[in-house]
Amino acid sequence: MNYSTLKKSVALSLVALTGVASLAVAQDAPATTSSTKVFGGRGQYRTWSIGVNAGVLAPVVAIGGSNDFNKWDVNLGYGLNIRKQLGHSFSLELAGVRGKVSGSNDATAGPVASTASDFETELQYAVDLRGVVNLGSIDFLRRENSVGFFLTAGAGYLAYAPKVTTGGQTIDWKGSAIGPVGDRHEAKDYVKGFYIPVGAGVKFKVSERVNFNLGYTMNFVDADNFDGVYAKGTTKDKFSYGYAGLEFSLGSSAKPSLEWSNPLATMYDELKDPTLRQEVEALKNRVSNVEKSVEDLKKDTDGDGVADQFDKCPGTPAGTAVDGSGCPLPKFTADSTNTNVTGFEKIGFDFNSSVLKTESYPTLDKLSSVLRENGGKVTVNGYASSEGTAAYNMKLSKDRANSVKTYLVNSGVNASQVATKGLGEANPIASNDTEEGRIQNRRVETARN
Repeated sequence: MNYSTLKKSVALSLVALTGVASLAVAQDAPATTSSTKVFGGRGQYRTWSIGVNAGVLAPVVAIGGSNDFNKWDVNLGYGLNIRKQLGHSFSLELAGVRGKVSGSNDATAGPVASTASDFETELQYAVDLRGVVNLGSIDFLRRENSVGFFLTAGAGYLAYAPKVTTGGQTIDWKGSAIGPVGDRHEAKDYVKGFYIPVGAGVKFKVSERVNFNLGYTMNFVDADNFDGVYAKGTTKDKFSYGYAGLEFSLGSSAKPSLEWSNPLATMYDELKDPTLRQEVEALKNRVSNVEKSVEDLKKDTDGDGVADQFDKCPGTPAGTAVDGSGCPLPKFTADSTNTNVTGFEKIGFDFNSSVLKTESYPTLDKLSSVLRENGGKVTVNGYASSEGTAAYNMKLSKDRANSVKTYLVNSGVNASQVATKGLGEANPIASNDTEEGRIQNRRVETARN
């Protein structure tokens, strides 16, 4: 194929592709982007696309290197691709291309690397899986990009059949291809092997669904027989593919395309969302209300150390010792016939338990305040009802007395002010023959030393 014919073929292909794109644009509706969220996942975008392309195949690459022929031809190639966008800047693409590659040796054009005069290789297929990295766009200062650059690299598998002419004799590998390694007794139509594609390009956003791509891929074949000539045992053949094509985004028209998404713009929109701003303002109001409630809880008008909301005796004179409810504590006194500390209720316990009841806390708080304010010492006597053995009840009564001491010490009373004693079943204050009596006997009493 000469250069003129190639230009006509490529032009006709692109005209046909552009016609298809025009129909797609006419039926395309703008994607709704306001619903996308920064951490909303890929499900809120269109991520699949399919493309067609056509262009030029040549037995050389842009970075140069050795070649078996010093002149190369341009031939028509065409291909397909399917792409999955994994993020706004990276995707995986399955690409394939077909066509032919040819070249010749011209003594007037410079040194030749082989005695062959020309070759023509039929590229049955070249299929590869490549990663595609979006590098950004020319109009990166705009909210929506419409031009972007990309780089590609991957690995693939290809099938080809060279036809080479040497000294007027043409050898066609098709039907007798054996490849550099393999069973030489079994002829095949095509040599098969691996190759590495590396490329770059630029894409233009024609519409929400259509991209126009211009790209160039260098393909490095893992063999030295792509052109039918083994020139050097250590060299590898290569070919390039420059193409133009259209790519069509698949999926719901209500979703934007992930490859054209702008994370910064999405984040800005999310932060500027009126609903979010309303939620922030509502949160501020709730915080203010909480802070006001905390201040109200801390308010102590009479200065007795108990907040007004919990003060059952407001207006207590300054310096008055009060209990946890803000009421004045009774004085620490004793009479000549009773050694019990007056003004304090007995501390009761559940059956077989030395755990303090919540209802005992106010009594213990009063006792703690008296001891901290007035000093002095007390003995905490523990008792038990008559169930169980005497030895077990003695231990249980000691545990009950120690529970009271632990509470007092934790509230600020010096441990040396409190002595404990377990008296077991002794000194019952009610009959152990009834449950009501036994409940009263499960107790702790405090006595002044």
